[in-house]
Amino acid sequence: MSSPVPEMADRATACADRLREADEVLLASHIDADGLTSAAIAASALERAGIPFETMFSKQLDAEEVAAIAATDHDTVLFTDFGSGQLDVISEHEAAGDFTPVIADHHQPADAETEFHLNPLLFGVDGSSELSGAGASYVLARALEPDGTDSRDLAALAVVGAVGDMQTNDGKLIGANANLVEEGVEAGVLETTRDLTLYGKQTRPLPKLLEYASDVYIPGISNDGNGALRFLDGLDVDLKADGDWRRWVDLTDEERRTVASALVKRAMREGVPARKIDGLVGTTYSLVEEPRGTELRDVSEFSTLLNATARYERADVGLAVCLGDRNDALDRARKLLSNHRRNLSEGLQWVKAEGVTREENVQWFHAEDRIRETIVGIVAGMAVGAEGVDRNTPIVAFAEKNDEEVKVSARGTPSLTRRGLDLSAVMTEASRAVGGDGGGHDVAAGATVPAGEERAFVERVDELVGEQLA
Repeated sequence: MSSPVPEMADRATACADRLREADEVLLASHIDADGLTSAAIAASALERAGIPFETMFSKQLDAEEVAAIAATDHDTVLFTDFGSGQLDVISEHEAAGDFTPVIADHHQPADAETEFHLNPLLFGVDGSSELSGAGASYVLARALEPDGTDSRDLAALAVVGAVGDMQTNDGKLIGANANLVEEGVEAGVLETTRDLTLYGKQTRPLPKLLEYASDVYIPGISNDGNGALRFLDGLDVDLKADGDWRRWVDLTDEERRTVASALVKRAMREGVPARKIDGLVGTTYSLVEEPRGTELRDVSEFSTLLNATARYERADVGLAVCLGDRNDALDRARKLLSNHRRNLSEGLQWVKAEGVTREENVQWFHAEDRIRETIVGIVAGMAVGAEGVDRNTPIVAFAEKNDEEVKVSARGTPSLTRRGLDLSAVMTEASRAVGGDGGGHDVAAGATVPAGEERAFVERVDELVGEQLA
């Protein structure tokens, strides 16, 4: 079989061979959308290959968590969507004979080595924009295929993971991710179209679709419910059916063109930069086997549904949905999603009311216990562009984790990363300077720092970002 990422083929084969030798594999994965899809892909691949396994999830893979994994007495541990950044700790357990690690990850590796390490960064492929953790798991899954089988159907989950990990570039997936898209299309599980790129086209009523759109900020519409209504009222489009607001998916092709054209004209009139306007229309990805008008049809909405499970300690629900449960697990996931949206809305309102503190190069807020530490990064990203929050400045958000530690999430924009911003490096260096640890990607990263060290941490972050953007 051919590998979707030829550069990684030999290492993927070696990792697959090691897994086949295992008596039983412990599959350990992260809890975000990329982590859940990574686990689902790996679980499907192990099951199809007839390899016994157990699954566990972790919010943060630190030394204590790795030690707990070692205590499970599995001879082989498959880490997905994390493990590379903790390779220094993992390698110590490997050397002690506790377990053999197999890692399918895309984060920056620690300064240590292990034999079965499948990471795009080791092969000249960008792990921030070209292949996610789910993508690395998919490469491994293809290598694990038993003779005569085809695992390209798993490409749909890999694309959900990539989009959930914010790997779109100018509205589309590129590099190795594009190879995965092609395989998903060939397998008949994925469809790509040119369409409006706003989030929520399957499920949100039209006014909310426009009001909550944050990727392209249009004055008088974005974050403005009344403004969105006035904009729609001026169009020759039937906005309601049987008294209910229609959704984007309910519109005819002609109606969609009418709305999209008016939206572009409005953005131009309001002085939105041309590059931003171009981003209003782009490549969208749909899972063709899922019903239209549901959260599962659009990959962006699917990834949000997954985030609403594991971030509320129900990774088992998200995994079950990924594996095809469309009954109890999906019902539970939808309830969690409703709660998740409410928490995000309340968190965003809190940030708008309290405002942010500005440093020379960054802006930040401390939510303490008012926003869950598992969603504070999402709220920070949503706040960018809101009144009083600068779209052109990185934002750093704090939330209480426990009595001794504080969770930090940082968000930037693609335009800032093009200028040199690398929040992964910033979070790593600044957190370690105050006795914590961190990492992630250039546009989105996180850390954990000791309680009481926030001020010193922010000062170091501000200094590092200033150096990067100088």
